[in-house]
Amino acid sequence: MFVLYALPVGIALGYLLGGRLEALGDLRFRWAPLAIAGLIVQIALFAEPVATSVGQAGPPIYIASTAAVLVAVVRNRALPGMLVTALGAASNLVAIIANGGVMPASPEAIAGLGPGGEGFSNSVVVADPALRPLTDVFVLPAWVPFANVFSVGDVLIGIGVALVIAFGMRGQRPLAVRRGTSPD
Repeated sequence: MFVLYALPVGIALGYLLGGRLEALGDLRFRWAPLAIAGLIVQIALFAEPVATSVGQAGPPIYIASTAAVLVAVVRNRALPGMLVTALGAASNLVAIIANGGVMPASPEAIAGLGPGGEGFSNSVVVADPALRPLTDVFVLPAWVPFANVFSVGDVLIGIGVALVIAFGMRGQRPLAVRRGTSPD
């Protein structure tokens, strides 16, 4: 849910830079169905009925869906800001793989969500996570809507999404298109 905040930030930044919201309609995000499918799988995977039914298949499904989104993001690397998003997505994927298919969260971050906060997260407290700095060690305050734990990768994804929106509102084209060649 942390990434939801990147949307209004990107729009505000786009307006501050003289952009127009309508210009976002000109952005061409390639392989969008792959990214959407990966995100839908993740949303479904963390719903209690699905999580219970997939059991031990959950971690490999989570890794595959996260990788699918990353592949789609990398495919669109020519869009200004998308490389930052890819770096964040790769950071999260590495942490998830290194920890057996789960995103570890620090007990302190989970505690920061307040009573009952565990229900808002797809993260799992792990005693001694691999690559701890890449895991969910930050927390939005409980009073913030959609409060959740998040990682440095999530921050990079949020920054990247905000940049893609802001530059997209300014009508920024991928470098290859500006040079007169196709980004394909």
